[in-house]
Amino acid sequence: MNGARQAVHGGQGAWLGFILKEQRYAVLLSSVREVIRCGDVTPVPGAPRDVLGILNLRGQIVPVLDGRRRFGLDGSVEPALEDGQRVMVFDDEGSIVGMRIDAIGDMLDLDAGEVAPPPPGRASRRDDPVSGVVTRHDGFIALVDVQRLCRV
Repeated sequence: MNGARQAVHGGQGAWLGFILKEQRYAVLLSSVREVIRCGDVTPVPGAPRDVLGILNLRGQIVPVLDGRRRFGLDGSVEPALEDGQRVMVFDDEGSIVGMRIDAIGDMLDLDAGEVAPPPPGRASRRDDPVSGVVTRHDGFIALVDVQRLCRV
């Protein structure tokens, strides 16, 4: 198991939060290459439903996922949220993948003891990117395994 996978399961380290349809998520900061404004995403005919399309990021073609669809949170984005939307760009062992999010969240520093397993049923789904959950006074934060998330 590589270091990033161990950290996801152990939970320790710096995490970057993001929001999708009022739900909070976080990914290991080390897996985030950059966060950019939503630019011109070109649709790709025949792409899976959760793929918005591709964008040109300084000469590199990057597939962009629709975060809401990828997490099963279908629904159109409210016009008031559009200005806050960003594309979070991940580097998964050399593969670059972007995901449109509703808003960027807080930086989190987690200890392994804070991380609980995902809710029953989630962990058994191979394509579910949620690898754990952290409880906060104001709700839950789902921890995301970028390797599972970035399957395109």
